[in-house]
Amino acid sequence: MPTARVPSRSFIPLAACTLLALAAQALAAPRVGFLKVEGPLEEREQELPFFLASDDKLSLPALLEVLDACASDPDMKGLVLRLSDPGLTMTKVEEIGAAISRVRAAGKKVHVFTEVYEQPEVLLGSYADEVILQTGGSVMLPGIYAEEMFLKDALSIVGVKPDFIQIGAYKGASEMMNNSAPSPEWEQNINQLLDSMYANMKAIVGKGRELSDAQVEAAMARSMFLDADDAKSLGLVDTVLDRAELDDYLARSYGKDFEYVTSMGPGSGGPDLASMGLFEVFAEVMNSMQASSRTTVRDTIAILHIDGAIVDGKSSRGGFMGGASVGSLTVREALAEIEEDPNVKGVIVRINSPGGSAIASEIIWNGLRRVSQTKPVWASVGSMAASGGYYIAVGTDRIYANPSSIVGSIGVVGGKLAMQGLYDMLDINVVPRARGPMASAMSSLAPWDAAQREMVTRDMQRVYDQFVGRVTGGRKGIDISKTAEGRLFTGTKALDLNMIDKVGGLEATVTDFASALNLSE
Repeated sequence: MPTARVPSRSFIPLAACTLLALAAQALAAPRVGFLKVEGPLEEREQELPFFLASDDKLSLPALLEVLDACASDPDMKGLVLRLSDPGLTMTKVEEIGAAISRVRAAGKKVHVFTEVYEQPEVLLGSYADEVILQTGGSVMLPGIYAEEMFLKDALSIVGVKPDFIQIGAYKGASEMMNNSAPSPEWEQNINQLLDSMYANMKAIVGKGRELSDAQVEAAMARSMFLDADDAKSLGLVDTVLDRAELDDYLARSYGKDFEYVTSMGPGSGGPDLASMGLFEVFAEVMNSMQASSRTTVRDTIAILHIDGAIVDGKSSRGGFMGGASVGSLTVREALAEIEEDPNVKGVIVRINSPGGSAIASEIIWNGLRRVSQTKPVWASVGSMAASGGYYIAVGTDRIYANPSSIVGSIGVVGGKLAMQGLYDMLDINVVPRARGPMASAMSSLAPWDAAQREMVTRDMQRVYDQFVGRVTGGRKGIDISKTAEGRLFTGTKALDLNMIDKVGGLEATVTDFASALNLSE
């Protein structure tokens, strides 16, 4: 994998020979910025004490500064924006998009990469040269949907009488409390606002993706849960690949010796070297040369824990009430470390999970299959490997489970609660406002209509078929008619059904694995 280099502008004429040599080496190879935008993008820099501040909170001003620095750097050939739940609003998309346009105007190519393109990510990608989707990822462009509650009648039931004075016929702050339904002025006000926002959104996608208004509408009509093939055919995505393939893919455009620049400013994934003095730069370079403290020193078996619900993005330890989750991004980063460590001779995936996101499960499955090309990968099931947990397990070469481990649940479920009856009982009037052919699909008011149900069913059937395909591919000879459709089994029965290879706990898995790898104690 290409290594990060310190930007040449960080070096002053007074730099030591070692630094000049490093800078010259960096300038010799094509340079591509790699900028991670993770977590909610803050409107401004944090104003917290240093012991409360978070280093990974990137602000909008800092991001724009980095993008402009990339545009003005004559040695920068391109930029990769790696998105991970950036929490973008429409206006943030527009501001970042304008900065991306400045980068492109300076002659640099901009690539956007992520696992799940929800509406803000689709809009941001429309400003870039290339939209890259993680294998197994999805795309959603539903449009605009909002629900407004009007509580006057509900409040009267409990003896509450709203008494607001409003100056300005189109003012809407008191509408919810004062009225049983929207006033004509508010109806006009909010509808023209949503129409304008919807037009702006379609214009961004249409211009950036070179689609007509009708083509954008057609994409939206189909894009609740688009898979990679559909997203490409509709013009919302350019390239589909696994994150581990990204470097080789970019090398086709920038040359095999290209190098990532990850330290372009505050929050860009590395220290702000441009603001450091000479000695701080030197210390940073020297630190980068040191071996990581997290190293292996002899032949090793890695144990990777899948412990909790499976989600897109990063893992979470949960809070006081629990709720730990396993993020596909975190797992893939761990697998990349395992793959690159020559001392790691094999991997055991320890699974304690009821499942979760089908997309995240597919991404982790892909990561396991990648590692298995160079190192054996086994699975050990603790309390359960159900649904997405079993999806991951079948990506390994051999599965162990305890006698009472819960295994299976090969199936897909999803839906919503239609709340109109409850609102009627409470005399709450909820007014829906939708812009986009499928924007109201997740409305809280009514069940899906026939078209929505058909689309959701089709997408869920596709996910189920893919799940079954992963199982049959990983468990040769398994009888799906006896094991699929949501069935659950203990480890002992799963063995009889060829869903696992052996009954045994983690210790037995480690012992057998070490023996298979010819490793001593």
